[in-house]
Amino acid sequence: MARPLVTVSLALAAAPAAAQAAPLTVGAVFANAHPIVQGVMAVLIACSVAAVIVGARKVASGPHLAGGSAFLSGLRLGGPLIGCLGAAYTALMIFLGISNVPSPAPMKVIAPGLAEVTLMLGLGLLCGVVAVIANWAVEARIDRAVLRS
Repeated sequence: MARPLVTVSLALAAAPAAAQAAPLTVGAVFANAHPIVQGVMAVLIACSVAAVIVGARKVASGPHLAGGSAFLSGLRLGGPLIGCLGAAYTALMIFLGISNVPSPAPMKVIAPGLAEVTLMLGLGLLCGVVAVIANWAVEARIDRAVLRS
């Protein structure tokens, strides 16, 4: 009976050593994330890039101001909410994992999950901030075009 307990304690002792083997980077956090979380992160990054492109095209379009404002307006609120939802899902999975471990997990084992939660929140906030700035630029451009008329 002592064998499984020794195996569990050896696994917990080896986990911090494995965590120290390579430094944690943003790319490693993304690469080791659950596929659903990776998808949400990729969508947030793509929406941030799209917000910059839509905003730049609308500002540079001259008198033709059609399309894109609804996307930017929706992304201002939707980006942070999607980031919070993804972070809540990841935090739930972390806490479920911690509750199913028979002994306390060391912080070195928990830290990558917390980094994933923080990255998800940061991407959501970044997406919202980019959308707000792009929307401000577009609204200023629309105001200038309306005042000239």
